[in-house]
Amino acid sequence: MGRKERVLLVHNYYRIPGGEDTALENEKQLLEEQGHFVCLYTRSNREMDSFSVRQKLLLPLTSLFSLRTYREVKKLIRANRIDIVHVHNTLPLVSPSVYYAAFACGKPVVQTLHNFRLLCPAAVFMRDGKVCEDCVNKGLKCAVRYRCYRNSRVQSLMSVAILTFHRFLGTYRRLFYICLTDFNREKLLLLNRGGKKKRIVPEKVFVKPNFVKQSSLFSAKNAGKRDQYLYVGRLEKLKGIHVLLEAWRAFPEKKLFLCGNGPEEEWVRSYIDVNYLTGVEMLGMRPHEEVLRLMAESRALILPTLCYEGQPMVILESYAAGTPVVASDIGNAGDMVEPGVTGVRFTCKDAASLREAVAQMEERTDWDTKTAYRERYGPERNYELLKRIYESVQ
Repeated sequence: MGRKERVLLVHNYYRIPGGEDTALENEKQLLEEQGHFVCLYTRSNREMDSFSVRQKLLLPLTSLFSLRTYREVKKLIRANRIDIVHVHNTLPLVSPSVYYAAFACGKPVVQTLHNFRLLCPAAVFMRDGKVCEDCVNKGLKCAVRYRCYRNSRVQSLMSVAILTFHRFLGTYRRLFYICLTDFNREKLLLLNRGGKKKRIVPEKVFVKPNFVKQSSLFSAKNAGKRDQYLYVGRLEKLKGIHVLLEAWRAFPEKKLFLCGNGPEEEWVRSYIDVNYLTGVEMLGMRPHEEVLRLMAESRALILPTLCYEGQPMVILESYAAGTPVVASDIGNAGDMVEPGVTGVRFTCKDAASLREAVAQMEERTDWDTKTAYRERYGPERNYELLKRIYESVQ
């Protein structure tokens, strides 16, 4: 595939580890395995724990443009003869100044979009438990009015200021983008709606999903299915846990494992007890290897989310495990499930529809998830796409 580009990967870690961190590590390892030189520039929000009063007061300004990031990234690019700067997250410490460091060195910037933050300051297109696209349709002021970012008017204003400032400067026009799904690409291009000048250049927007490696836990000896179902995720309304348990009242003794914790944990425990759902077992947070084993053994993974999602990694892992998915028909969760092939979709928020989907699962065993994994979400295919993108942006 020609010359191996030298890549600078950039990421701002949140306080709580998440899927973006996993995607970054997977991509770094993949590039190195394929012979690329990879350099990392990272910041962590944990740094703010030791900030002085002055640094905290200046945070709104440094989130707009960080001189520290600008200087450090320029130095790394020049010292390591970097060809491409590939950014995963900039909020808040890295800041968009990383883009300008690359521009100053004459290097292209590829930005992977793991969420919808360029359109929605809260990044999830949700408000009050419902899908909301007001910031796209009515303007970013809506985020401040409704305190969309962390329920804080001040933090929402800071997020809006970053987007407004860099839209005005035309920063986002100069970037190349990787969207994880076609659905995400369509949403990103909504930024061009109604304006005379495009904020995003469509030709600069590529689609490349995240990927997962096929675990040794998915070997033939572990592939036998048991009469059980699996939910993996936070226990919160946004993820559809209420809908899932309401549907499960029709199967009180059927085994359902819940892996995860969250704000609805006590509600879930009480609901299970009151409704005598003897087959439901709360496992809390479990080691990743144990979750993968449960996934490989389960009849299906259930994803009852109420929101668009970025690109649920659990679906990729489920396909790699040979396990079909029951998902709500909204956003990426719905788009990633091919009905009758890799799983079943059900009407979002509809417990009766979810019960019907589970009943369909009971009737069949001939699901084909391995093809979807191999052709869309395996490392070999992912590298082909990434290499093609790198070659296109230079």
